Amino acid sequence: MKNSAYWSKLTNSLSPYIPGEQPKSTEKIIKLNTNENPYPPSPKVIEAIKNAADEKLKLYPDPACTVFREAVASRYNLKPEQVFCGNGSDEILAFAFAAFFENASGGLPHPQSILFPAITYSFYPVYASLWNVPYKSLPLAKDFSVNSEDYLQDSGGVIIPNPNAPTGRALKRKELTDIASRLEKTKKVFILDEAYIAFNDDPDSGSMIPFINEHPNLLIVRTLSKEASLAGLRSGFAVGSTGLIEGLCRIRDSFNSYTMDRLALAASAAAVLDTAYYDETSRRIISTRNRFSKALTELGFSVIPSQANFIFIMPPPSSLSAAKWLVTLREKGILIRHFNKPDIENYLRVSIGTDGEMNIFLNACKGIIGRKA
Repeated sequence: MKNSAYWSKLTNSLSPYIPGEQPKSTEKIIKLNTNENPYPPSPKVIEAIKNAADEKLKLYPDPACTVFREAVASRYNLKPEQVFCGNGSDEILAFAFAAFFENASGGLPHPQSILFPAITYSFYPVYASLWNVPYKSLPLAKDFSVNSEDYLQDSGGVIIPNPNAPTGRALKRKELTDIASRLEKTKKVFILDEAYIAFNDDPDSGSMIPFINEHPNLLIVRTLSKEASLAGLRSGFAVGSTGLIEGLCRIRDSFNSYTMDRLALAASAAAVLDTAYYDETSRRIISTRNRFSKALTELGFSVIPSQANFIFIMPPPSSLSAAKWLVTLREKGILIRHFNKPDIENYLRVSIGTDGEMNIFLNACKGIIGRKA
C-alpha cells in the first residue's frame, strides 16, 4: 500500500520487517525458510498448556511472569530479578532499543550511533528507525565473520546476534567479553541476541549467560521459537543485571503490563526446564546440519560454516542464480529464503529440517544441477 495521508510522519517513513513466507495449511510444503525447529515441543509443554487451560483464563495473567522467570533462573543459576520475559524475543529486542539506546529526540543533540553488523537480522534497522536511534552497520569480513575489533570503538551501544543471521557464523566468548568490557567503560549496553545459540557445537563460542554477573552492561536475549519448538506460541526471555531488567520493565509497563498470557507462561516454564528433551533435539539438528553441509559442498555449493539451525549457501558457479534457485525449489514444494541485498544476493538460507526433509531437499538440488548441466 502507498503511504496514507492519515499516517504520522514516523509511520510514513518506516520500512517494516518482512517475514518469510507462511504457506496455507492446505499446501504440501517442505518449509525450510523461517528457521523453525522441525521437531515437536516437549510432551511436558503440551501437558502444561492443557493444565493451564481452565477457568482461570477469565483472570489476567501474572504481569511479573513469575513462573517463567523462576524457571529460567533455576536453569541458569540466576536470581529471578535477573530475568525478563516477553512475547517473543522480537518484542524484548524492541523494548531494549527503547530502554538502552539514546534516540535523536531524547534530549541529546547528537547521540552516538549504535553499532551492529551490515549483514544481520534485518529487524535491527527497523527498531532503530522506529525509536529514532542513530546507527552504523559495520561490514563483515570476506568470510562473513563479524570483525569483533570493529566494535571496540566509541558508540552508543552494540547489538550482535551470536550466531549471526543469516550467515550462521559465531564469535568466540573472548571476543564478546572484550566488547562488553570496552562498552562498560563508557556505560553503554551490549545486547547479545542468542536466538540460535542452542545449535552451537563450538565450546569456545557458547552462550554468554554464565558471564552476565561479570558484565553489568550485558543483556542476553533468547527465544523459545527455535530451540524449544515454540514458534507458534511467541515466548522469549532476557537475562542481565537487575538494573537492565528494571529498565526493560519500565518500557514494558509503559505499553502493556500483560505481555504474556497464562498458557504461554505455563508452556514456557515447562520448556525451559525440560533440558533433556531439548538437548537431544538440538543434537539431532546439529548432526543433520553438519552432514548436509558436507553433502552440499560435494555438490559444488559454497557453504558458510554454521553454528545455527540453518546454513547459508551459494549455488555452484555453473548452475542457476540464487533467485532462480528460490523459484525452482518453490515449484517443487520446497521453501527456502533469499535476501536480495548487496554482498549476499547470490546466497540462500536453508533451515535445517528432519533428515527426511533434508534428503528431499538434497535430491531436488541434484536434479536441478543435473538438468542445468
